[in-house]
Amino acid sequence: MSNDSIGTAQKKIVNDFSITFSTINGSGSATSNMAILRALFRMGIPASGKNIFPSNIQGMPTWFTIRVSEKGYFARKDVSDIVISMNPTTLQKDIMSLPSGGVLFYTDDLKLPVERDDIYVYPMAVKKIIKDSDTPANLRTYISNMVYVGVLAQMMGISLEKVREAIVFAFNGKEVPVNSNFGIISKAAEWAKDNLVKKDPYYIEPSNKTDDWVLAEGNVAGGLGAIYGGMQLTAWYPITPASSMVESMIEHAPKLRTDPETGKNTFAIVQAEDELSAIGMAIGGGWAGLRSMTSTSGPGMSLMGEYMGLAFFAEVPVVVWNVQRVGPSTGLPTRTAQGDITQAAFLSHGDRRYITLIPCSVNECFEFGWKAFDIAERFQTPVIVLSDLDLGMNFWMTPKFNYPDKPMDRGKVIWEEDLQRILDERAGDWGRYLDIDGDGVPYRTVPGNMNAKSGYFTRGTGHDEYARYAEDAAVWERVFNRIMKKFETAKSYIPAPVLEKDFGSRKGIIAYGSTMPAVLEAADMLSEAGNAYDVLRLRALPFTDDVKKFIEDHDQVAIVEMNHDGQMRQLLLMEYPELATRLKKAAVLNGLPLSAQNVLDLIGGQE
Repeated sequence: MSNDSIGTAQKKIVNDFSITFSTINGSGSATSNMAILRALFRMGIPASGKNIFPSNIQGMPTWFTIRVSEKGYFARKDVSDIVISMNPTTLQKDIMSLPSGGVLFYTDDLKLPVERDDIYVYPMAVKKIIKDSDTPANLRTYISNMVYVGVLAQMMGISLEKVREAIVFAFNGKEVPVNSNFGIISKAAEWAKDNLVKKDPYYIEPSNKTDDWVLAEGNVAGGLGAIYGGMQLTAWYPITPASSMVESMIEHAPKLRTDPETGKNTFAIVQAEDELSAIGMAIGGGWAGLRSMTSTSGPGMSLMGEYMGLAFFAEVPVVVWNVQRVGPSTGLPTRTAQGDITQAAFLSHGDRRYITLIPCSVNECFEFGWKAFDIAERFQTPVIVLSDLDLGMNFWMTPKFNYPDKPMDRGKVIWEEDLQRILDERAGDWGRYLDIDGDGVPYRTVPGNMNAKSGYFTRGTGHDEYARYAEDAAVWERVFNRIMKKFETAKSYIPAPVLEKDFGSRKGIIAYGSTMPAVLEAADMLSEAGNAYDVLRLRALPFTDDVKKFIEDHDQVAIVEMNHDGQMRQLLLMEYPELATRLKKAAVLNGLPLSAQNVLDLIGGQE
C-alpha cells in the first residue's frame, strides 16, 4: 500500500488535531510522549495529554493522546487523526481506528499488512536506528520510543531545540541520559528526512498561546494548594489514582514549609497502615487544631464512612480529597469517572451532610487545595474535594496558579482572651456546641488553650450544647437542627456556580468537574449549528439559589456527568422535586474522559 493511492493533501491542517501513541506499558514511552507534549507547549501551541493505561505493572497496551488545538479545546477526541503504533498486539486495532485521511506511523518490524488505501502510512526503521546507534542491549526497549519523537519532529515541524529542552527537563539535566536519548531523536529525525516523503496535511507551526500558562496535573496542583493553604498534617494510604497528590506534597513541602530559623519542618506527612488509620489520624489532627487532610479514591472513602460521621457530628474540621475512579469494588482503577457523587452526599449512617468542592481545572485544584481548609475550619466540618483520574493524573495546560488572596480563615477558634471575653459577656455561659451568633456555628477551643473553662469532652454520642452526654429527645433534635443550620449558612461562603455559556436559550446544561472541557466545546458546536444551550457549572454542594434559578429559567436542563445512574441529577431531583420534569439525564460511564461527541450524543433528541 502506498501513500500515492490517496494523493498529496490539498490543504494544510495546522495545530489542530489529535495524536495517539500506542505502546506497551512499562516500555518507557511516557518519557517520549511527554517530550513531544512539552516541546509543543514550549513552541507556544496549546496542547494537553491524556494517558489511558492498564492497572498492571507492565506488558499491557497503553495509549497516550495529545490534543493540539489553537482554540484551546482539550477534551478527548473520539477519533485521533494520527496514530503512532509501536505495539504488534494492537496494530490492526490502531489501523482501523483512524478516520479516512488519517495518518499511521508504525515500526517497520511489525510484519502485518496495512490493508487500507485511504490513510497515509509511514513505516519507521526503529530497530535499524537503534542498532546503528550502538545502544546497549538492556536499554534498547526503553530508548526505542525516542525514534518516533525524532520522526514526528521531522515530519510535522516540531522544533528539535524544544524537544531537547523537554528531554533536559525529563532527566533533570543529567548529561548521560540527555545525550543518549536526544542522540536517538536526532538520528531518527535525520533518517526521516532522508527516507520519508510527507504527503499528509498535518503540520505544527510555532504559536504564542502558552505565555503565562503551565502544564500540570490536578493532583500536583491540589497538593501544592494544600501546602500554600497551611497544611500541617497529611495522613494517607496509597491508592490509584490519588497517590501522586501526596507524593508531590512529599517532594514540595520540605522546600516550602520549613521554619526559616530552625530549618525544621512545620508539617507532618504520615503514611498510615490503611485508610481507616489515615482518616482517624487526620480527624485527630483537626481536633487538635491542625489543618489536616487525607487523600484517597472511592474504595478508601467507603472505608472512611464511620469516621466521617464522627467528624460531622463531633464537628471536627478535616479535608478529604477523593480522586475518583470507576467502581464499585476494585472496578477499573486506572479509568476515570464521577461515580462518587451520592457517596459524597450520603457517606456514613444516619442523617449527615458534607460540604463538597468540585474542581473543573488544574488551576481550580490548586485553589480548592487551600480553600477547603478555610471552609472546613469556618464550619467545623469535613470538606470533601471531588476530583477524578482524568483531572488528577493527566497533563493540562492551565494559567499560572494564584497565591491565596486572603489570610487563612481559622473560623471560630478561640484562645484564652477570647474565651474569657465570651465568659464575661455571657455571665460564664459558654459551651463547645452552643450557637452564640445564630449561624449554626459554635466556638471551639483546641488543646493548648490554658483557660480553665476551655476543656470539653469530644463526643460522637448524643450530647447537649455543653458537650455533656445526653439522650433526651428534645436535646438531640435541638443540637442536630443547629448542626444542619451550618449548611444553610455555608451556601453564601462556598464557591458559587458559574454561568459558563449564556446564549439566552430556553435549553440548558448543568455539568461539573472534568466534563467541562467537553461540555464547553459541544456547546460551541451546538451554538454554531443554531441549537444553543446555556451552560451552568457546579463547583460545590450544597446547591445554592443560583442553581434553582437556572433550572427555573430553562424549559429543559440536561445534567451531563460520567456515571451510570445520573447521580448529580438524583441529588437535584431530591432538592427540587417541583422542577423534576425539566431535569434530563445525560450520563455515560465507560472509563474514558468525556468527549464533545459524547455530549452531543447524550443530549441529542432533547427538543
